[in-house]
Amino acid sequence: MQNPLEIAHEPAAPARKTVKVKPTLCKRVREALLSLGGEAHRTIVIEQVARTLGHDVRQIPEELQLQVIVSFEQTWRDEHKRAAYGFHLPFGEGSHRWGVRRDGLAA
Repeated sequence: MQNPLEIAHEPAAPARKTVKVKPTLCKRVREALLSLGGEAHRTIVIEQVARTLGHDVRQIPEELQLQVIVSFEQTWRDEHKRAAYGFHLPFGEGSHRWGVRRDGLAA
């Protein structure tokens, strides 16, 4: 058994960067949802957005996935932005099925 005084302290995990909503990603999410018929599981939407950005959908960067999720969710939570982009959750909050109303932003 090791003496507790001899145990090296590991540095704390680096804090995650605050992810900001990117309007261009919101537009890409909207375009992806429209191309998928108006609603889809968020994994499929993320793959579609990644594909349009030139990524291999088998290896989507975690940071991009997080940015897409945060962009959708924060936009959905803001009433004015939600109305502008037409984002909605067909099965309610907590659902991973995303949707878009066609009367949102003009493409």
